[in-house]
Amino acid sequence: MSKNSYAINNLHDLQVRMISLKVDYKMKEVALKEDVVVYAKQFTPGHLFKKYFTSSSLLKTDDKLNLTSKVMSMALPLLMNSTIFRGSGFLTKTLVGLATSKVGKSLDASSLTSIFNSVKGLFGSEKKKEKASAAYVDYGIPPDSETF
Repeated sequence: MSKNSYAINNLHDLQVRMISLKVDYKMKEVALKEDVVVYAKQFTPGHLFKKYFTSSSLLKTDDKLNLTSKVMSMALPLLMNSTIFRGSGFLTKTLVGLATSKVGKSLDASSLTSIFNSVKGLFGSEKKKEKASAAYVDYGIPPDSETF
């Protein structure tokens, strides 16, 4: 017979050991549940969106795959032909399609963001100019000075 590593000599020692094993079991269960929750949160759509669709990760992906220029080279001719050159003939639409596809290939994510920011600045600058003209002009003279 082999001896066990537990020092159980009577019924009280056995009950104490059983309670300690149950406590260990419950603690491990709680820890395992918390780990499962943390692991499952890694694969929620919100977490995946935050992880992979940040501006820096999109710019890195675009630098590697050049997705923006590919999309723009296909979307820009369709957009131009369906809006501005709607009533034009076949030859005009073909020339516009070739020209805009070449322009679309030269566009990347950084140029698109700079174009967007410049257009946004054109529309947002009017409010700032109105606020700047109504502001108090400080000439550097303190208001409690004798020069007033």
